[in-house]
Amino acid sequence: MLDLKRVCDNFDEVKTAISNRSGNYNLDNIKELNLKRREIIMSVENLKAQKNITSEKIAAFKKNKQLCDDLINSMKDENEKIKKLDEELANVLEQMNAILYNIPNVPSKTVPIGKSDADNVVVRRFLEPIKFNFEPKAHWNIGENLKILDFAAAAKISGARFTVYRGLGARLERAIINLMLDTHIQNGYTEIFPPYMVNRDSMIGTGQLPKFEEDMFAVKNTGYYLIPTAEVPVTNLHRNDILDEKLLPIKYCAYTACFRAEAGAAGRDTRGLIRQHQFNKVELVKFSSPETSYDELEKLTNDAERILQLLKLPYRVSALCTGDLGFSSAKTYDLEVYMPSYSRYVEISSCSNFEDFQARRANIKFKRDGKNMLVHTLNGSGLAVGRTVAAILENYQHADGSVAVPEVLVKYMSCSVIK
Repeated sequence: MLDLKRVCDNFDEVKTAISNRSGNYNLDNIKELNLKRREIIMSVENLKAQKNITSEKIAAFKKNKQLCDDLINSMKDENEKIKKLDEELANVLEQMNAILYNIPNVPSKTVPIGKSDADNVVVRRFLEPIKFNFEPKAHWNIGENLKILDFAAAAKISGARFTVYRGLGARLERAIINLMLDTHIQNGYTEIFPPYMVNRDSMIGTGQLPKFEEDMFAVKNTGYYLIPTAEVPVTNLHRNDILDEKLLPIKYCAYTACFRAEAGAAGRDTRGLIRQHQFNKVELVKFSSPETSYDELEKLTNDAERILQLLKLPYRVSALCTGDLGFSSAKTYDLEVYMPSYSRYVEISSCSNFEDFQARRANIKFKRDGKNMLVHTLNGSGLAVGRTVAAILENYQHADGSVAVPEVLVKYMSCSVIK
């Protein structure tokens, strides 16, 4: 959530920055409500000043044993007016917060301005796409032919956009999770294994609610939501906490299943493992001081990239433009792995700095010189596991339909080829 004072004091600047994002957001209502808020506060202050004068007169009258019924009645009227204005002020603030909950973060000034992913800027690449001497198959065909991915069984059990992993397919998924966790722990992250269901406050804290309610799976009659990413429970570990500045940055990694309704995503990579209702992911989460958060973003992105480098998968890093930026993010790098059957790069991780946007919603602070300050929060996929499986199947496939196991995974898989 944006800082109300920042919005009101720098209204035109914030309005222009938000206008560069996708979607339409009406900040004018905030400006109008803020004027009303100021008017109410001024009226309350005037009434309180008058009340103090009246109170002093009553005290003087009583001291001189004079009747002061009119003054007492006048003060009762002033109290009643103050009470009504306080209620009106609370209503105005509630309206302002309701608007702020649905306004996205202000993009960093280093974010390229653009309207869509076509305007994203590629900042670096790793390895060139593999050139096969045969027609590469799509990962869903490879998986079905090897009997390690069973989409039909998943459809029978659950429905569309679910997958059953079998045999070496299940082992490959598990091996990738272990590689990711082991690598991130070696890089100084503390492993967390959080609940898969969270309450509404947790979803509000990281920005999923109320804006993206239709994309979430709510658990009926419980008040719980299935998590769309480990970002939600892990960030909310410190909701309402005041952290020790000496401990910053705090670095967590977490494996969880993730659940997304993907409302409105029909027709977009819905075949295979790319866009599922349930998928596994290893998430990286950081809590940082404001001054170092952009350095921490670069480090977090490098930590996520390390997994792709170990797997020797061709990828590129793109800085997202304003029009492609996520709701809560001030700046995001996308890691995009090359998929031969698509003949293009596909997102496998988003690494973002939210600055104090989430921390304000979740009330996460640190103490400096006796003063409580909002932390900056960051997170990124390290990586999406199903998409990593898909990338391995496509990039390591052989003409005979078998798939080589990346060298770094052999010790986890106890085999060097899937056939």
